[in-house]
Amino acid sequence: MKKPLLILTGPTAVGKTALSVKAAKAFHGEIISADSMQVYRGMDIGSAKVTAEEMDGIPHHLIDVLSPEEPFHVVRFQQMAKAAMDGIYSRGHLPIVTGGTGFYIQALLYDIDFTENDADNEYREQLEELAKTKGASYLHGLLAERDPRAAEEIHENNVKRVIRALEFYEKTGKPISEHNQAEREKESPYRFAYVVLNRDRAELYRRIDLRVDTMLHDGLLEEVKRLRDLGLNRNMVSMQGLGYKELLAYLDGEISYEEAVRILKRDTRHFAKRQLTWFKRERQTDWLSLDHKTVEEALAELTEILVKRGLASQDPFAILSQS
Repeated sequence: MKKPLLILTGPTAVGKTALSVKAAKAFHGEIISADSMQVYRGMDIGSAKVTAEEMDGIPHHLIDVLSPEEPFHVVRFQQMAKAAMDGIYSRGHLPIVTGGTGFYIQALLYDIDFTENDADNEYREQLEELAKTKGASYLHGLLAERDPRAAEEIHENNVKRVIRALEFYEKTGKPISEHNQAEREKESPYRFAYVVLNRDRAELYRRIDLRVDTMLHDGLLEEVKRLRDLGLNRNMVSMQGLGYKELLAYLDGEISYEEAVRILKRDTRHFAKRQLTWFKRERQTDWLSLDHKTVEEALAELTEILVKRGLASQDPFAILSQS
């Protein structure tokens, strides 16, 4: 029998942390973060990193394991998450993948192959230079000409993924979107429940704005200043996250503080919308609305989903055999 896997995802600020910890307690689970920023040490406020108090004794993996100077991408996530899962299974526990990076989740769930096929370093360097001299939008336009579907799925600011898609086309003559679609259609090696948490759009946006205000109150600007003083800059993967790049623009005198905050809230709302679009395209998902529900009520509904998907018996605290 395939090993069980629970995915608990949804847009930013929807309320994943509280429910994931409750679920881990109920189903003997350990949590694996599918977040592209919480992996970095010292980037706590801007990444809305789960605190020790919020963890409530539940083991969390892929949090605070890299320095901000290190690159983090889907292949590295896949490798690190699989290693964490091996340990969780060996302890007889349920891996609960929690976070909002849909591409990472997809890569893990369907064991997508990201073989680079001997990447052409010279071509990559040309693309990187184009991004610097002509901007991310120009590079994204090149991708739109070669692979419109990939251009639709990849945001122009995600220069690394745009470059990889252009590299793939240059190397194979085929759109990376076709390759990714074929990989997505693979059968998952896991017995899984893919649960997408959601809220009323207006309420979600209110929560996003409140989260940004709270981050700023808690010292986000000071966190960004400290990171900049350590030599970090916007060319690094870690500093391209929401909250960091906007405040760096303010600190560099490019925009006012008020404008930085406005852009941060706007772009976070846009990010949440893109996340929801991504999850709507995924297969075999179960959507769970958190509107007007306590965490306990949401857990009861989650339990029903796990029973339906064959991860739990009618006993809400019993996960079926992993063998």
